[in-house]
Amino acid sequence: MTFEIYQPLYILAAFFFIFGLKSMSSPATARRGVFSAELGMLIAVVSTLMRHEVISYEWIIIGLLVGTVIGIPIAVLMPMTAVPQRTAISQACGALASALIGTAEFYKGQHGFTVGALMLETLLGFLTVTASVMAWGKLQEFLPGRPITFKGQNIVNLGVLGVAVAFAVAMVVSPANSFLYPYFVGLALIFGVLLIIPIGGADMPTVIALLNSYSGLSSCAMGFALDNKLLIIAGALDGSSGFILSIIMCRAMNRSFTNVLFGGFGQVQTSAGKQEARPVRSASPEEAAGILADSRSVVIIPGYGMAVAQAQHKIRELHDVLTKRGVDVKFAIHPVAGRMPGHMNVLLAEADVPYDKLIEMEDINGEMAMTDVSLIVGANDIVNPAAENDPKSPIAGMPILDAYKSRTVMVIKRGMSPGFAGIDNELYYMDKTLMLFGDAKSFVASLVKEVGANHD
Repeated sequence: MTFEIYQPLYILAAFFFIFGLKSMSSPATARRGVFSAELGMLIAVVSTLMRHEVISYEWIIIGLLVGTVIGIPIAVLMPMTAVPQRTAISQACGALASALIGTAEFYKGQHGFTVGALMLETLLGFLTVTASVMAWGKLQEFLPGRPITFKGQNIVNLGVLGVAVAFAVAMVVSPANSFLYPYFVGLALIFGVLLIIPIGGADMPTVIALLNSYSGLSSCAMGFALDNKLLIIAGALDGSSGFILSIIMCRAMNRSFTNVLFGGFGQVQTSAGKQEARPVRSASPEEAAGILADSRSVVIIPGYGMAVAQAQHKIRELHDVLTKRGVDVKFAIHPVAGRMPGHMNVLLAEADVPYDKLIEMEDINGEMAMTDVSLIVGANDIVNPAAENDPKSPIAGMPILDAYKSRTVMVIKRGMSPGFAGIDNELYYMDKTLMLFGDAKSFVASLVKEVGANHD
């Protein structure tokens, strides 16, 4: 039996993957974790190229060059506000690669357990491709962000999945049924589309984490089919971490998986009669800056509107000028703020906001009642008191940031439109709330100028 060097190298790569995942659990070690995972992937790629099964280095080199030409511009030119979209499309590419490899293996004439693993791998791979593309379309607003629903939708979805599974079983039982494979692939692709269209934009953080889990499980199944232990380990890590993250996201919204996938959350709520216009209090940049400058404590609550306006750098400047005045400034981070897990953390880190100033919801809510000003920048549903006060609300029970308990609430928003949950926000009409209408980046820039002028 000849010694194969790639096997111990695979174990080494797996170690770096596990160490990297562990390190990314803390902001202080996250960068080290990324480097560790990158090193593990480099070792994995080089080790695979050392295997005797690799017979066409020319095509591999061409693939590497094409991927590099595409990948570098995406990484360099992509704005941080587009990270959710980039994540979704990357998952689609990874799932497609996995599914195509599985397809090639299937047509080699595999049998028994291997075919079963390939069926699971290609089912998860192909449905993740179209589901991720649909999620990308919703995030990029090429597709409607609201749920698209129709009568009997869940029955249709489960029917498509059921037929695909039946075809898979038939091919596992008998190789003569391999003619069903193209239909099986088509059903998997269709199910991926049907899986995403009834899901609203408010659930995109959970969806992205769940699709990441599917992609990982697909790779894990491919590892069993190819007898590749590194794929099994890496896929299991990816699949389990994505699944756990999905659970965390659902708990943050007080939602279940079935509710996310089949509930059609995010539909605009309508009432029987015409809604009566309600008065709100607004303030100019000068008035708002005066209140902020005289405060002792300010909690800034970022949301997707901050990402759209690319206001994170101006927010950092506001943090700096307020801190120079002796104001205690903190950032309250809701787990599902934005369009992907950690979206706000990524944007604020890009703007060099000190990470110890980013406080999770569970830790900051106890301080809200003692906070002078809560400054909400483009957030909506995650600060809506209806989650606690209205049991009939679509977001009832969803944990929120208790901005309404602050002495003064300021909301930077373009208008009075509802968030992705499609419901009105009672916070806007409270006596303590001041609406700061305008583009978040421009308005915060005005606040920075006015607070700085007051300081001088």
